[in-house]
Amino acid sequence: MTASDLKDLKILFIGGTGVISSACSRRAVELGADLYLLNRNVSSVRPVPDQATVITADVRDTEQVRAALKGREFDVVVNFLNFTPEHVASDIDVFTGRTRQYVFISSAATYQRPPSRLPVVESAQLHNPNSAYARNKIACEELLGRAHHQERFPVTIVRPSHTYDRTAVPFDGGWTVVDRMRRGKEVLVHGDGTSLWTLTHHTDFARGFTGLLAHPAAIGQAFHITSDEVLSWDQIYLSVAEAAGVEEPRLVHVPSDAIAAADPRWGEELLGDKAHSMTFDNSKIRGIVPGFAASVPFAQGAREIIAWHDADPRRRVIDTRLNALMDRLIDAHRPVPL
Repeated sequence: MTASDLKDLKILFIGGTGVISSACSRRAVELGADLYLLNRNVSSVRPVPDQATVITADVRDTEQVRAALKGREFDVVVNFLNFTPEHVASDIDVFTGRTRQYVFISSAATYQRPPSRLPVVESAQLHNPNSAYARNKIACEELLGRAHHQERFPVTIVRPSHTYDRTAVPFDGGWTVVDRMRRGKEVLVHGDGTSLWTLTHHTDFARGFTGLLAHPAAIGQAFHITSDEVLSWDQIYLSVAEAAGVEEPRLVHVPSDAIAAADPRWGEELLGDKAHSMTFDNSKIRGIVPGFAASVPFAQGAREIIAWHDADPRRRVIDTRLNALMDRLIDAHRPVPL
């Protein structure tokens, strides 16, 4: 990939300042794109690149979006903020005939849980009854598939897995878990800690993602973009502990079903996603973006996460409700000494 790959292309990102989209925004302008961000609120945590043009509108107000984009056409439109078929139907209506490529950000949570084989490939069955989020993303993909086959709507589907930046502690409860580690408290790990997981730094995701933009072979196709590093959940907790300066974190394993019984929302996140081993075959994205490979190991990412939170005490937010729930679950499932 050269720095001129997106030169002079007019690209619209709906969103553009989130965990994933902020890195994609920076990468797009580095590659020469004429980038526009349609966004209601500009993030102070992840600033907009100086070279990008911000268009202010409420993305859920279709008529406001139409007015904001009146007379504009784009080579590529990417929506980072669509979560339901209704959101997608609105975009199909607004952007039909106004772009050469529409990119929908789906999710690897759409893949069948548990997977029938590992590593997962893009043709794997999409079926996840335990996650409303995943079911909605699947319905979005189905709607876009019909629009592509029946109306030639130029869609590309991208399925991120667990993608993070320095602001995102990769645990339910966020910084609460790191705080427990540092205070010497026991730390809850779902399951037995051995299920395998894939964490992808957002800059790595962006390198693969921008290679799909305006690429004719990407139209009508779906891609996941992930790291090839595979870690158990115990290894992920130990990496964060090491970055936080904790030599021997006190890990306690709690069955995911028990967590779900105590907190259905947390349980949906686990049973619909994290409780199952998920690793990915990235051959398809490499066929479009030769040489793509993630270069940031999670050990480095963990150090970035800890450094960012340590730089400002306001970032170290403790979830008191979840903290108390963790105490109760750990008390109920702490191993009995022999």
